[in-house]
Amino acid sequence: MIEVRNLTKSYGKVEAVQNVSFSVGKDQVLGFLGPNGAGKTTIMKILTGFHFPSSGTALIDGIPVDEDPVGIKKRIGYLPETVPLYDDLTVDEYLAFIAEARLPPSLRQAAVNASLETCGLGAYRSRRIETLSKGYRQRTGLAQAILHDPPILILDEPTNGLDPNQIIEIRSLIKELGRRKTVILSTHIMQEVEAICSQVLIIHEGKIAAQGTPEEIAGTMKGGDTWELILKGADVISIKSKLGLLREIGSVSAAAHEDGTTSVSFFVPGGKFSDRDIPAGEMIFDWAVAEELKILGMNRKKLSVEDIFVSLTSEERGPQ
Repeated sequence: MIEVRNLTKSYGKVEAVQNVSFSVGKDQVLGFLGPNGAGKTTIMKILTGFHFPSSGTALIDGIPVDEDPVGIKKRIGYLPETVPLYDDLTVDEYLAFIAEARLPPSLRQAAVNASLETCGLGAYRSRRIETLSKGYRQRTGLAQAILHDPPILILDEPTNGLDPNQIIEIRSLIKELGRRKTVILSTHIMQEVEAICSQVLIIHEGKIAAQGTPEEIAGTMKGGDTWELILKGADVISIKSKLGLLREIGSVSAAAHEDGTTSVSFFVPGGKFSDRDIPAGEMIFDWAVAEELKILGMNRKKLSVEDIFVSLTSEERGPQ
């Protein structure tokens, strides 16, 4: 559906996007994740035909966006970060106006009714937009984006400024739309990506820092397992004196807590100890039992999208 090859966009001497390449297939939800100013909105504006690339190519259904921008816009529903609404119109009047611009007369009313139903706006169709909460204003913006039933949706920060309940509602709606449309969603909120997206593209300073599923990115970065034990009745010094073979596996750290417990973290490269064909978790558990340590808890720590994001976009990160 969407293919981007070596895309670069410059504004004078500033390169907002630098040599970016990615693809998005049918019925996928791709999350653009990056800090403010990373280049997410610039890429979206190129995909929607509002800006043209300085070099490289962006294709929608095999068509370069700079060759047929009008045709491209027919295939795309776009929700910019600032929703384009007319406050003095009712929801019905606003969508009728959008329908008049996009569709032939015979299809307009049915399209308005369908978008109202999909976005849960049926009870609000006669309300003036200025009276709507921000969540329902955002729903109205989504309704205009899907009015012409495009196969592709491009949504720029769709939950920005919403309260927690509104965020949950909008995320649920986007997830439902993603079951039958290709969706590109930009955000700087890590939880958004984990809740909605099947694919992630992390952008930093106009470049791709990582791409793939959250699990693929985590696997590439982590290169092993981190296990944490919560122990009772053992101090840090005594635990370190008992490590034995476990000391050889890589990084081991221990910390005492005020409640009398001690946490011990083991980073295991490759997920196994040296050349032993024994799962790391099993070996750590057996070691604790053999040392007669009282185990209150044990868990394998999963690298989150937030961990990945911080690692890849940290100002302290060295050159790649």
